[in-house]
Amino acid sequence: MAVRIIRQTGDQALREMAKEVKEITPQLQTLLADMAETMYSVQGVGLAAPQVGISKRVIVVDVRDEHGLLKLVNPKVTSREGREKDIEGCLSFPGIAGEVERDYQITLRAFDQEGKTVELCARGLLARALQHEIDHLDGVLFVDRVIRFVEEEENKPGEER
Repeated sequence: MAVRIIRQTGDQALREMAKEVKEITPQLQTLLADMAETMYSVQGVGLAAPQVGISKRVIVVDVRDEHGLLKLVNPKVTSREGREKDIEGCLSFPGIAGEVERDYQITLRAFDQEGKTVELCARGLLARALQHEIDHLDGVLFVDRVIRFVEEEENKPGEER
């Protein structure tokens, strides 16, 4: 495993639509492991492959709940419920935080790192983190969705980063 460089604001890779994964390979499993290590190294709760310069539809998320570390391939939201505003940040936009409205509860379908189909119902912070990372796969950045930017002291510890 290795810590990878996180692409920062202005990097064109962050604006591109990531490519669908066609097969689970050892290289993909290494990428997922590296992404998790990278995310943990900066105390993040989520990371998408485009943030490390890789155009693949894969994300890792860990909001320190009962789900633990999620490594998801080709995630797709299949249902949405409710709306909620909360503060978010992003590892690709250090020092920037803003209020973003997202779905409160989602169901998604994806593959795990072994290629098995996963269906997951998530709410609250986990749903927010998953939506944030899936946006990265579509070239959509959290700053595109910000209702208002907030000062650093308004950004509560443990929020999406």
